[in-house]
Amino acid sequence: MKDPRNQKLAQLLIQYSTHLQPGEKVLIDCIGDCDDLCKEIIEEAYKAGGIPFVNVENPVLNAAVLKQAPKEAFETRRKWEELRMKEMDAYIGVRATNNSYTMKNISSSQHELESTLLWEPVHGKIRVPKTKWVILRYPNDSMAQLAEMSTEDFEDYYFNVCTVDYKKMSAAMEPLKQLMEKTDKVRITAPGTDLTFSIKGIPAVKCDGEKNIPDGEVYTAPVKDSVNGTIRYNTPSPYDGFVFKDMTLTFKDGKIIKAESNDSKRCNAIFDTDAGSRYVGEFSFGLNPQIHSAMGDILFDEKIAGSIHFTPGASYDDAFNGNESAVHWDLVLIQTKEYGGGEIWFDDVLIRKDGIFVLDELKGLNP
Repeated sequence: MKDPRNQKLAQLLIQYSTHLQPGEKVLIDCIGDCDDLCKEIIEEAYKAGGIPFVNVENPVLNAAVLKQAPKEAFETRRKWEELRMKEMDAYIGVRATNNSYTMKNISSSQHELESTLLWEPVHGKIRVPKTKWVILRYPNDSMAQLAEMSTEDFEDYYFNVCTVDYKKMSAAMEPLKQLMEKTDKVRITAPGTDLTFSIKGIPAVKCDGEKNIPDGEVYTAPVKDSVNGTIRYNTPSPYDGFVFKDMTLTFKDGKIIKAESNDSKRCNAIFDTDAGSRYVGEFSFGLNPQIHSAMGDILFDEKIAGSIHFTPGASYDDAFNGNESAVHWDLVLIQTKEYGGGEIWFDDVLIRKDGIFVLDELKGLNP
């Protein structure tokens, strides 16, 4: 039996997130068991007059290939994926892995080859800047376990979180966007955190359902060499099949000069990927009113109401600070009282305390 929630989500993806128009080509990238949603997306694409193309992948087989793939394999795959992506007007990526640790036994050197030779040229250079794209997970037993919920309860939570009123959210974001674009100095404090940087002259971008589902953030980037101080992230962060905890980064003139975690050697190897991976490419507020706690999935965790993410690696073209990298690691700090609290100051004015905006024009963003 069809789940009407899949149809509602598919309509959101086609009509709102990608604004698919007659004659436009959309690549539907299905990784894992997400057939029910992907069939609805195909139907909605045809209703809109679009032309859907489908790519289906198995995460377990992807891991088996990646484990021993030589450099030539990535270069060959890149050629055909570049050709395909250049033909697309839109991209919808649906992920539904049954095991969050499928990639855990893949070496960091293999992940680096994939990032630099495949992901960055295909997605970083073509898909992100040149298509209308959106990425989402699809609920399954594995995600429910991460969230410590029954599968039925998690599915209810998932569809509520993913199909919030993004138009209303977008309107509430506008004052924050405008304030960020007028701001020079930012200071962030929390337990183990005292960080300063500038965002002067860098655009702020609203994420209101057009790039990620679930969505809910406003991002910019720090002036590349302006970051000084220390930040301690209080949210576990999966990366290449390993879950990092208690990540603490110390910056001097924009560069990470010290990185510690539950596996400091492994995280420092990631930060040594290339010249840009020790600099920060994104500073963002998490704003989804339905997401309140971490579940170990970055698409959800980076949207937690009362959080920020401060991202080592590449900056986005629409909030570009000059930093380029194959890494883009959205590490999350939650500042609600339950997570220890914290403050954010713009040009010496307190704008958010313990995850709650205190300025009148920003209170529409509070849960």
